[in-house]
Amino acid sequence: MPQGFTPPSARLASRLHAFATNLHEKCGLALFLSPQYNSAPMACPTVLLGMSGGVDSSVAAALLVRQGYDVRGVTLQVWEHEDETVAVSKRWEERGCCKVGIARYVAQTLKIPHEVVDTRETFRAGVIDDFVAGYLEGTTPNPCVRCNERVKLRALIELADARGINFVATGHYVRIGESEGQSTLQRAADPRKDQSYFLYRLRQSWLARLLFPVGGMQKTDVWKEAEALGLPADELKESQEICFVSHGDYRTFIEKEAPAAKKPGAFVDDEGQYLGDHEGIAFYTPGQRRGLGIAAGRRLYVQQVQPATNTVVLGGEESLRRSQCDVADLNLFDSSLLGGSREAEVKVRYATPATPATIQSRSDGTLRIVFHEPQRALSPGQSAVFYRNDRVLGGGIIQSF
Repeated sequence: MPQGFTPPSARLASRLHAFATNLHEKCGLALFLSPQYNSAPMACPTVLLGMSGGVDSSVAAALLVRQGYDVRGVTLQVWEHEDETVAVSKRWEERGCCKVGIARYVAQTLKIPHEVVDTRETFRAGVIDDFVAGYLEGTTPNPCVRCNERVKLRALIELADARGINFVATGHYVRIGESEGQSTLQRAADPRKDQSYFLYRLRQSWLARLLFPVGGMQKTDVWKEAEALGLPADELKESQEICFVSHGDYRTFIEKEAPAAKKPGAFVDDEGQYLGDHEGIAFYTPGQRRGLGIAAGRRLYVQQVQPATNTVVLGGEESLRRSQCDVADLNLFDSSLLGGSREAEVKVRYATPATPATIQSRSDGTLRIVFHEPQRALSPGQSAVFYRNDRVLGGGIIQSF
């Protein structure tokens, strides 16, 4: 924990009351510990808040101010399209992840300082280059996972360290808990909005300093708070787009970033029989059906991408299910997963529910996931995240088959 403030354990009620009374006498501020909003104790130290301008970080700002924090707002500029002909509505500051104008409005309304910090170079190296390289290698990377790990949370933690700020907060739907004296990452109270899948790569050492004010709330309650702030609901629609794909789709972006991606090869069936030609392995991902340009008399799906031979394997719906996968590039909060065999729930993509599986440690430091029920369209490059009840145990990157 940073010097200057050590929050008491939420389990020790008598100590909490004494602490709150003492804090109120010294700071003139109340201590808010309602689990409805966050599992972490809240008091009056300084917090650096990532403000995207979206509804969640805006409401997080209001809650933190209400709870007595000295809030400092920061918007991270991660991307700006260099092409001036791109429609204004698609430029970085007006997209779903970076509405800087609204962030400034909220900061002014709440009377908290706000600034924009340029992180474009870090974002380019840690997210965009990784995204393009992954597709060129025949995998399906998740840029949101990498962005939280390498850019957003890391940048906020480093900025807080440089300024001697105690805590870092964001508007993510996730919670911080405690187990055996150690901070834990937990699913959000609203299962429909839970974002723990995107945050499993956070460092253990960061958790005790992180605050997620909306993590214990339902989305409907967040919208009510937003209305009370006078936020323009029509401008706060949540974007499902990749923030740096400003027009077209990701294939258009990859082709522009890496023209060599357009390298034709063969579509084959699972027996290696030629079915036709593809445009380049970077443009295909497991489970894809549209855009194949193959007339085979039945529905075909991308089953596997094979970069070594520049081929794309197609098959029927039944060919998409796999009973196991190997996971590497691990980030574990529970190191016991590296010893023997453990049961857990595993989530293999954000929009898919977690499913029961057996996690087996391997001698090379990777994990093998054996699903109790075969899973559809497992995609190398995507993340597999492990859960026990609401607790995030860790996760890693699905490897090629």
